[in-house]
Amino acid sequence: MSKPIKNMLIAEIQSRLGDVREMLVIDVSRLDAVSTNRFRLALRESDISALLVRNSLARRALNEVGVSALDSYLCGSSTLVWGGEDIVALSKEITKWARELESIEIRGGTVEGSSLDAAAVDALSKSPSREELIGRISGMALSPGGRLAASLAGPGGKVAGQIKSIADAEES
Repeated sequence: MSKPIKNMLIAEIQSRLGDVREMLVIDVSRLDAVSTNRFRLALRESDISALLVRNSLARRALNEVGVSALDSYLCGSSTLVWGGEDIVALSKEITKWARELESIEIRGGTVEGSSLDAAAVDALSKSPSREELIGRISGMALSPGGRLAASLAGPGGKVAGQIKSIADAEES
C-alpha cells in the first residue's frame, strides 16, 4: 500500500473518531455473519460506533491525536468501539454482548488517557452510570435539608396535636 493511501486511511480513521478519546478495543473476528449483523444493529441503536481497523494504521492515527494507551491492545483483528452516553454505558453494552456472544473478546480500552485491560473494562461495566451518580449526589445534597424540615415539622406537629386535643376537650 502506498504512503498517500495510508495517509488517507489514517485521516479517515481520525475523522471518524473525531474528538473521542475514550474507547474500547475488541475482537469480533470469530463472529458469524448473522451474529455480526445483529451485534452491529444493536450497537447502532445504542448510538455506539464500531470500526474494524488495521492495527498499524490505527496505531499511527491514534498516536497522532494523543491516544497512545491502546497500543498494547492493537494486535490481531481489532475493532475500535466508541460512543454511547459515556464510557460506563459503552462498557456495559459491550460486556453484555461479550457474555451473550462468547466469540467477542474484549482486549482493553482507554479512559481519560489511561489504559484499561479486559478485567478493568469488566469492572467499569459494573460501576454506576452517569445518571445514577447524579441521582446519588443530588440525594446526598438534599438529605440535610430534608432532615432539617422533618426536625422542624416533628415538634410543631406535636404542639399542634396537643392544642387540638385541648380545644376538643374544652368544646365538650
